[in-house]
Amino acid sequence: MASTLRDLLIQRAARLQGRPALTTPGWGTLSYAQLRNRAEGVALGLLAAQPPPAVCSTTGTAWDWAAELAVAASGLIWDPTGPSVPSEVLGGPRFNAEEGRGAYHAREEAVTGATRFSADLTHGELMLRLRRLNAILGWDHDTRVELPLARLGEPALRAALWSALYAGGHAVLVVEAPPARGLLTRPRRPPSPWDSAPFETFWSPSP
Repeated sequence: MASTLRDLLIQRAARLQGRPALTTPGWGTLSYAQLRNRAEGVALGLLAAQPPPAVCSTTGTAWDWAAELAVAASGLIWDPTGPSVPSEVLGGPRFNAEEGRGAYHAREEAVTGATRFSADLTHGELMLRLRRLNAILGWDHDTRVELPLARLGEPALRAALWSALYAGGHAVLVVEAPPARGLLTRPRRPPSPWDSAPFETFWSPSP
C-alpha cells in the first residue's frame, strides 16, 4: 500500500497503465502510464539543477497538475507563494532532462511518510486524508469526474485531483462555455456544477 504521494503516483501507473487518468484541453486523454511519464519528466527537469525547497506552478493549464505531482515525487514542498517552476521545465528544453535522473531515483529512499508536502502536512498525513475522503466519496476505477479548468489553482480542486488519483479514476478538466447569445441561439443546458464542499478543508491543518 502506498505510504507517500510519490508511491501513489508510481503504484497507480503500474496497476492501471492504460486506463484513462486525465483528459484536458491541449493534451487529450492521458493514461496513467502517460500521466506518470509527464510528471516524472517535470521532476527530472526540476532536479537537473538544485531546485528551491518549495515551488509552485500557476500557468492555469494541466502543467500545474503535472508540476504538483512532480513536486510530490521529488520530495519538495508545494507552496502557492513559492517560486514558480521554470517554463523550460514544463515541456521546454529542460523537460525530461537526463541530468536529473540520478537525483530523482535517489528520492525513492528519501521521500517518506514524514516528508512534508505542504507547510502544514506530510505525505503520510495526506495519504490518510485521501483514504478517509475516498471512503466518503466512494470513488473507484470507474469514476469519471469533470472539474472546471478555470479553478485549477484552487485548493479544493487540487484536492479533487488527488482524490481521483487515489481512487484510480478519470479526471476531466473542462473549459466552461460562455453563455450563448443571439435571438436564434438555442438555450444551452448548463452543466452540473462541480461540488467543492467535500474538499474545502482537505488542506487545513486540522480539518
